[in-house]
Amino acid sequence: MKLKTRIIISFFIIVLEPLIFTGLAFWAFSQYQFKAIEKQYGIENPTYQSLSNTAELVNNLTNEQAQLIQQVADVEPERFENIQYLTELNKELESMYSYLLVCEDRRIIYYGCEDYPSELVKKLAKVPEFTMGTSDGMYLGGKVQALVKRVDFHTDEVQEGSVFIVSNILETLPQIEELFQNMLVAVIIILSTTALGLTWWIYRGVISPLDKLRTATRRIKEGNLDFSISAEGVSEIAELCQDFEDMRQRLKENAEEKIEFDRESKELISNISHDLKTPITAVKGYVEGIMDGVANTPEKMERYIKTIYNKANEMDRLINELTFYSKMDTNKIPYTFNKISVTEFFDDCAEDLKMELDSKNVEFSYSNYVEPEVLVIADAEQIKRVVNNIVSNSLKYTSADKTRRINLRVKDVGDFIQVEIEDNGKGIAAKDLPNIFDRFYRTDSSRNSSKGGSGIGLSIVKKIMEDHGGKVWATSKENIGTVMYFVLRKYQEVPVNE
Repeated sequence: MKLKTRIIISFFIIVLEPLIFTGLAFWAFSQYQFKAIEKQYGIENPTYQSLSNTAELVNNLTNEQAQLIQQVADVEPERFENIQYLTELNKELESMYSYLLVCEDRRIIYYGCEDYPSELVKKLAKVPEFTMGTSDGMYLGGKVQALVKRVDFHTDEVQEGSVFIVSNILETLPQIEELFQNMLVAVIIILSTTALGLTWWIYRGVISPLDKLRTATRRIKEGNLDFSISAEGVSEIAELCQDFEDMRQRLKENAEEKIEFDRESKELISNISHDLKTPITAVKGYVEGIMDGVANTPEKMERYIKTIYNKANEMDRLINELTFYSKMDTNKIPYTFNKISVTEFFDDCAEDLKMELDSKNVEFSYSNYVEPEVLVIADAEQIKRVVNNIVSNSLKYTSADKTRRINLRVKDVGDFIQVEIEDNGKGIAAKDLPNIFDRFYRTDSSRNSSKGGSGIGLSIVKKIMEDHGGKVWATSKENIGTVMYFVLRKYQEVPVNE
């Protein structure tokens, strides 16, 4: 759910839920009070108007006392001169929020209110004479908010006597008080429940995921990337959590790549240092021999100089390999692509290889099965580097105890030309074969000076072939030999529509 949608729903919940549940609570409590009013005040089928009309309730409440007073007025009017009787009757009326007021010949002889009701007396004096039934009363407004019932009586000594039942209609009845109390408690409960529910809902959808993001941020700040964060909460925050998790994974990958890069760089420096040390030591030894006069014949001098030259070439090759490796990592290899005749290129390449391998007592054979007109688009220098690296790698793992052989074959395989370089070395184990083109990977767990090499030769081969749109792979049998393959797409003229 989107945050915007959740906010809109929260707004309607805040507004509507309290109203709905308050309305239901009011209906339930009022129904209960209706039954209480009907039982206590004798009002049949009371309505909501009955709750607000205190006069109606009080009027019904004093009906029984009004009837009793009427009976006394008809039978024993002299009792109204008995103060004790009036006091007892007034006590009964007090529980009904009413009191007595007795007049004889327009003179008040008894009043049941603590404060003298002067305003009421003035009000009654201005009202014309009226005789009320036992169930009706007269409402007096203004400053005096009261309901008055009047019963007239006559005795031998009293010409005009009246008994007034005065009811205070401003007094809140207990049923209404209870209803207000219940509604107040209900509203507090409803608002508290709504607030707690919305708080939990928003916390679960917004605050909780943000807390997890803050914790994750702190972990990353401390360098800890070994954790995960799940996408949860509203859709915007869930998307943020997912983006954060993607960022964490990327940072972890970068950190791991950096560690691996640092390890590879240290290994490369160690390898290059080791490989440079051997030829440099040899060069220094032969130069010192020349300086000390050990090469005292033209033949010895020529052999020393030739050895120094070969060692210098070996160091140059190692430095070139290191330079190429640095460019390979930054994708800044300077390719120069041209149309190349497959036959001419590999004939020249085979001639150079034969001269080099003959000097190392390695048998070499070359077979070309490609038509002379076949062309490829390639960088001749880099393809030659591929061939030299493969041959160099083959020689490292070919024992000098037996006759070493290198076979170069060039074949036409449809849209591609396929180059095969075969040796009769010790071969590569099946478990190692998928990894031989990885940087610094060696099938030997230990490295020695007889093998040499920086460990990046075949990874350079793979990179060059990929940049040429080709591929490289190998097959091998242990103690028999290895065949390295690489393919290049043929150059084909695209016909122009006239």
